[in-house]
Amino acid sequence: MKSLTNSTFEFPGQEEVYHGKVRDVYTINKDFLVMVASDRISAFDHILPKGIPFKGQVLNQVATYFLKATEDIVPNWLIGVPDPNVAVGHKCEPIRIEMVIRGYLTGHAWREYRSGKRVLCGVQMPDGMIESQAFPEPIITPATKAEEGHDEDISRAEILERQIVSEDIYVQLEDYTRKLFQRGTEMAEERGLILVDTKYEFGLKDGKVMLMDEIHTPDSSRYFYIEGYEERQKAGQPQKQLSKEFVRQWLIENDFQGLDGQKMPDMPDDFVQLVTERYIELFEKITGEKFKKTTAENMEERILKNTSAFLRDNNLI
Repeated sequence: MKSLTNSTFEFPGQEEVYHGKVRDVYTINKDFLVMVASDRISAFDHILPKGIPFKGQVLNQVATYFLKATEDIVPNWLIGVPDPNVAVGHKCEPIRIEMVIRGYLTGHAWREYRSGKRVLCGVQMPDGMIESQAFPEPIITPATKAEEGHDEDISRAEILERQIVSEDIYVQLEDYTRKLFQRGTEMAEERGLILVDTKYEFGLKDGKVMLMDEIHTPDSSRYFYIEGYEERQKAGQPQKQLSKEFVRQWLIENDFQGLDGQKMPDMPDDFVQLVTERYIELFEKITGEKFKKTTAENMEERILKNTSAFLRDNNLI
């Protein structure tokens, strides 16, 4: 199956392009962005060697689903979705922190906890917890948004000390983060899932905070299945989850965590197929909709045509 791993579009009104780990972001007439969701997949801040067919479509459509479902909580950047792999929205001044919120002790937080740490990003974690156990209440553990390399944990106090944002803005970010997580938790529960942890990215437009980028996707979030959760916890078994964590685990099992001197393992085709199936499963599970695969042929031509027409029809160029 074909995947979209690189894009070199020339859209009308295009001024510059930024190639991220997963998305390629094109600036249009200074005020707008075209965000192309590629099929690249990253873990431990490294892009894996093969693309995952339909992953970009899943990410874009899940993000759109949740942006529309939360626009009553916080304004967001999205204007429209001209193509299954493309979102068009307002250009914002990015706030250089990721607002990470965790409802359960797993992933990075568990790895830190298991090593003996009880404070993460200035937040105290209770003693005596086990992996995948719910925190008494969700904790916010921000990370710096790195231009290159690893994002790093940072505390609220450090954010204010470095003057990354004002205290008023940061308080607003925390409030939005908790409300978005609560909405995501409720929506996941309706679909038989637990929203375990996630991250939100915000920006400023005309001095106002806006939600940017993706939200509640398998790249930015982790989900457990409600069914069997308690039984697996009592038995000390790993939780069944829908997220990118199983990709990280596969890399760890193949001696790669993005550390110096480690070599990225080859990805067999059957593993690539498994990742595709997991992403599609999450889309269908979280939205309740059947995933409609787009044609892989002439993908670049389709994206250029659909997006260019949208920009013209909406007077964005």
